[in-house]
Amino acid sequence: MAVSEVELESLAAKVGQALGHKGWMLATAESCTGGWIAQVSTAISGSSEWFERGFVTYSNTAKQEMLGVRAETLIQHGAVSEATVREMAAGALAASRAQVAVAVSGIAGPSGGSAEKPVGTVWIAWAVVAGVGTGVVATRYHFTGDRQAIRAKIVQQALEGILERVI
Repeated sequence: MAVSEVELESLAAKVGQALGHKGWMLATAESCTGGWIAQVSTAISGSSEWFERGFVTYSNTAKQEMLGVRAETLIQHGAVSEATVREMAAGALAASRAQVAVAVSGIAGPSGGSAEKPVGTVWIAWAVVAGVGTGVVATRYHFTGDRQAIRAKIVQQALEGILERVI
């Protein structure tokens, strides 16, 4: 089932309310979604109260330069991997004033898939500054549909994960 822009904006508004309640800010680190998480977040009036910044790091070089992803991680695991999104999420927190970050990297298709990582494979990581350290959780998903549907589902899952961690 397709996810609409209205549904995504409604979910982003809930994320904003939860973040605002805690006085927290959000940073995004996006590859395959190309800034869509940031876009639906900033579509919400008043989002400047809880949206700190977004990084669109489509290339491996951008992941390294903007988020501090190690070259060794990309060589050993690839851009679409748990290790990479963990470093992306931690890097987004380190390069911002946010208390929570989400990072996404995946294969939205229709090309680019492999037997090991078929189209629809995505890793999402959420990082939260808590007490004396940063906790990072990453999960692998496989979404189906065309490129637009896959990307919309990634945005939805990323926002739902933020909400789970903030409430």
